[in-house]
Amino acid sequence: MLFKMNNLLKLEELGQFILSIILFNQLEYAWWVFPICILLPDFSMLGYLINPKIGAWLYNIFHHKFIGILIFMFGTLFNNSLISLIGIILFAHSAMDRIFGYGLKFTDNFKNTHLGWIGKN
Repeated sequence: MLFKMNNLLKLEELGQFILSIILFNQLEYAWWVFPICILLPDFSMLGYLINPKIGAWLYNIFHHKFIGILIFMFGTLFNNSLISLIGIILFAHSAMDRIFGYGLKFTDNFKNTHLGWIGKN
């Protein structure tokens, strides 16, 4: 097999991350806004300070690509570049996380994701 499945999935996520950069460049923000904002969705992990269920719920809201796409579409539809930016950042961040093996969270443990366990078991 030419590619291992894991590498194929990471390549797909890389393509989505590059797409988000292309979409970002269609907006009229300075280039440095993208790298400044790219880690903002990780603030959703603060929900884990309450408990794993709320943490997973908040994390998954801010790391779900479809939500990012919907927000981007809403911003585009209403010609609101800030809302479009938020959607692009959510989408880009989610793709970036998947490249590094961080998936959507199950409610039992932060390390239990739809991509498998993070780190060593």
